[in-house]
Amino acid sequence: QVQLVESGGGLVQAGGSLRLSCAASGRTVSTYGMAWFRQSPGKDREFVADINWSGISTYYADSVKGRFIISRDNAENTVNLQMNSLKPEDTAVYTCAARKRGSSRYDVWGQGTQVTVSS
Repeated sequence: QVQLVESGGGLVQAGGSLRLSCAASGRTVSTYGMAWFRQSPGKDREFVADINWSGISTYYADSVKGRFIISRDNAENTVNLQMNSLKPEDTAVYTCAARKRGSSRYDVWGQGTQVTVSS
């Protein structure tokens, strides 16, 4: 059973940067696709970025493309999200998720970490 724990959230001014990390435990996630989602109060959960098991393929929501970078370290069993040029509308709880290789369904979720961007 895989468990995911996010860290790195916090308060930052608009234009600033934050780096989120997702640490997996229980088993290796080297064969899992990994992703970040976010949810703001009163809004549906939104896809942010995905990275495949090898790290070769990445996908981003249009709203973060060019500003966020998703990466992974399979040796450390971690996935990161580097967030640059942050905007107030990026304020949300960011959650890490895992999907089995070849699957499009995310079936393991973390608890989330709060990111607040002040204007």
